[in-house]
Amino acid sequence: MVFGRGKMIIRYMSHFLPIRDLGQRTRSRRAGLVRHPTSPAVKHSSFNKGKRMVIFALLLLPSLAGAFVPTIRRGSSRPSRALAGSFITSYEELGVSTGRGVSMVDITEKIKDIVEKAGVREGVVTVMSKHSTVGIMVNEWEPRFVDDARHFLLKLAPREGHYLHNDLDYRAGPPNWPGGDEAWREMRQGQPVNAHSHLHAFLVGNSESIIVHEGALAIGTFQNIIAVDSDGPVGQLGSFKTRTVVVQVQGSD
Repeated sequence: MVFGRGKMIIRYMSHFLPIRDLGQRTRSRRAGLVRHPTSPAVKHSSFNKGKRMVIFALLLLPSLAGAFVPTIRRGSSRPSRALAGSFITSYEELGVSTGRGVSMVDITEKIKDIVEKAGVREGVVTVMSKHSTVGIMVNEWEPRFVDDARHFLLKLAPREGHYLHNDLDYRAGPPNWPGGDEAWREMRQGQPVNAHSHLHAFLVGNSESIIVHEGALAIGTFQNIIAVDSDGPVGQLGSFKTRTVVVQVQGSD
């Protein structure tokens, strides 16, 4: 690609190229207005034009060398460096104990420990929930905000809303379920009605990827990695759950 200065130089040099007026010469030749190419005047004109073009190109060679190099804007970012270390990839499953109803758990320190154990200096860590009712988000871990976030999700998708997903009697089981469809329906009767939980996870998102720089998470002062479980036991019924979060660290040492 040609950048900035190169475009200007090439556009200016095109005025000295013989091909510029090729169309005009063709039209003039058809009209009988062009002198014979062997005439002294035409030869002298072509020689002068070619000489001017060569001299002009020689004078502009240093500028052309820099014109075809893209300009890199430097802001507050640090200069990059070549990755001299070996490539590392590490995988770990993390058990997260959650609460009742819609609950949130700060897992930042656990992710930091996994990154440190992996030994990656420059790379990325991906944090993903293995449940369709559990989301992962990066946000501030402040108790009043956590309550705001819980109420916000319940306002968007309330537990008491009417959802087709909750009509268990109308849902057919998987084709290969042991015992057939009746066995599947019997199992489903003991499951919670949790369409709102799926919608909450849909809104929050299933995973987050965080940059690792100089061996540490590149997160802000008021940013934490939070697991959001919207399918905890309701009221005093049921027991607390342990959710599975998978963590993969990739990069160089």
